[in-house]
Amino acid sequence: MSAVVKPGPRGVRERRLEREDIGPLNLLFSDAFSDRYRRDGLAGVRVPPLNPAIWRYAIDDAGDGAMCWEDVDGRLVAFNVAHQSGTEGWMGPLAVRPEWQGTGLGTQIVTRGIEFLRLRGCSVIGLETMPRTMDNIGFYSRMGFIPARMTVTFTFEAKPARCSLLSRLGAADTDAALQSCAQLVQRMQPGVDFTREMELTRTLGIGDTVLLHGADGVEGFALCHEAALIEGRPRDEVRVLKLAVRDIALLTPLLAAVGGYARDAGTVRAAVRLQGDYTDAYQMLVAAGARVRWTDLRMTLAGSAEVIPARGAVFSNWEI
Repeated sequence: MSAVVKPGPRGVRERRLEREDIGPLNLLFSDAFSDRYRRDGLAGVRVPPLNPAIWRYAIDDAGDGAMCWEDVDGRLVAFNVAHQSGTEGWMGPLAVRPEWQGTGLGTQIVTRGIEFLRLRGCSVIGLETMPRTMDNIGFYSRMGFIPARMTVTFTFEAKPARCSLLSRLGAADTDAALQSCAQLVQRMQPGVDFTREMELTRTLGIGDTVLLHGADGVEGFALCHEAALIEGRPRDEVRVLKLAVRDIALLTPLLAAVGGYARDAGTVRAAVRLQGDYTDAYQMLVAAGARVRWTDLRMTLAGSAEVIPARGAVFSNWEI
């Protein structure tokens, strides 16, 4: 299925998002997503602005894929943050100012995101949206996206547990661990690489990578953010952004270590977003008492779907 492309409105200029845009970007994000909730029947919901540190991560991670559009007065009217992890590409967040919706600008920004990821060699191109929002699902479907399984956010309590962290290693051991993590992912999903995200998280000081060591190197890891997601709110949870385990049985000790990291970081819980393809992992989390907190619908461009490994698991969060 090919995308139906409509021309965008005249007088709108595209440029790269910069850190200096975080203020107006946050306002546009809050306005657009609050309006989305209102149109879904939740008029009293106001989406708060995000922690600027999280925006810095998103913008730095996306690089040239962090795109925005402004009107003739220089006001931000839309944005799309397209991320690449090797051959895996995804878009999010993305939004159009409410008064500009229906002008073709939404089609324009999604088309540009797809073009960017294709030119960068991504074989996987996807996004996540709210499953109850029929308008969004219909819009992305017309753009050529196909609904896959649900992504379910689980939370579990932070508890004392031993954990090995990337930040505690010396320089040589850090390089070896990063290489081992990359090799682990490559064996299960060839072409996918989370090294840049791991290094950027460490550089910005917003989280860490929990490592599960084995006889032949790293057997599992979880890239986590501990920085508060919402601006002005205290840290309350550690969020897993990327996770890989050689064998699904290793998920239990890895998440126990994540819970230990969450406890050491002074938060009360940890959150992991589980793609519904991993049914064994889903049942393990339910049996362990993890709580379902949120759901998203994962959608991938036709012909650019993920390949789920025959053994082990790779969880890749398509949200920031």
